[in-house]
Amino acid sequence: MEQNQPSVEEARGASADAVPPPSGEESLLGADTLPHADRVPRSRKSVLREYAEAIVVAMLLAFAIRVFVVQAFKIPSGSMIPTLLIGDHILVSKLSYGLQWPADCKFRKSFPPVNCYSSITVVKFGEPERGDIIVFRYPEDEEKDFIKRIVGLPGDTIQIRNKVVYVNNVPLDDKAYTQRVDPGIIDGSVNPRDNFGPVPVPAGSYFVMGDNRDQSLDSRFWGYVSAQKIRGKAFRIYWSWSGQGRWEQWVRWERLGKAIH
Repeated sequence: MEQNQPSVEEARGASADAVPPPSGEESLLGADTLPHADRVPRSRKSVLREYAEAIVVAMLLAFAIRVFVVQAFKIPSGSMIPTLLIGDHILVSKLSYGLQWPADCKFRKSFPPVNCYSSITVVKFGEPERGDIIVFRYPEDEEKDFIKRIVGLPGDTIQIRNKVVYVNNVPLDDKAYTQRVDPGIIDGSVNPRDNFGPVPVPAGSYFVMGDNRDQSLDSRFWGYVSAQKIRGKAFRIYWSWSGQGRWEQWVRWERLGKAIH
C-alpha cells in the first residue's frame, strides 16, 4: 500500500518554518556556541602557552618600570640616620632628572638578566640639586648601590673644618637632617672625616655625604659621583622593618608612606 512521503523540498521547508530566525543578539551569542558534539576542547598546551605569555609580558613590564620609571631599594646600613633607618624600604624615581637610557650593560645569570653601570639622559627634566638624596653606583665597586645626600654641585668648593661643612666658604645649614654622634675631632692628616679640603667639585660630578656624618663612607673618602652613575632620586618610604622588640613593634607603621627630604 503506497503512503504519501513528503518531498525533500517540503521537508526542508517544514524544518525552516519550524525554527524561527534568531534575533540579532541571539544570533551573535549563538555564533559562539556549538552543539555539544561539535565542541572542540582547548588543549592543555594552549592554556600553558597563554600562562607563559602572560608571565613573560609581566616580567618585561616589570623590568621596563624598574629600568625607566621607579626602583625599590632597601637600606642596609645606618649612614643616612636619622633621615633613613636600617630596614627602610624606599622608592627611587628614575625620572627625576630626565629619561635615562641604560649604558655599559652586561648580562648575568640572575634577575634582572642585564645589569647596567651607567645611563645616558635622553630627555632632561632638571638637574640634581643640593639636598637631594640620590642612589648611585659606588665608585670603588660598581656592583654596589650607595645612597647619600648631595652637598656639592659642579663648580662648588667644599671644605670641612672641625665637622662644619663649608660650601663656597659659607657654612652649610644641615642641622635639621644630620647627626654627629662622636664629639671628638680627628685631624685631617689622619682621617678626612672632620677636616677636609678645600676641594673643587669637577664638572659633571657631585660631592655627597651621609646624614650620619661621623659614620658614613662618602665623598670625603672616595671622591665624587659622576652624573652618569646616578640611578635616581629617593622620594618615598613604602615599608619599614625594624625586626626588634616585641613582634608588634617590628613594623615601623609611622614611617610607611613617609616622603623623603
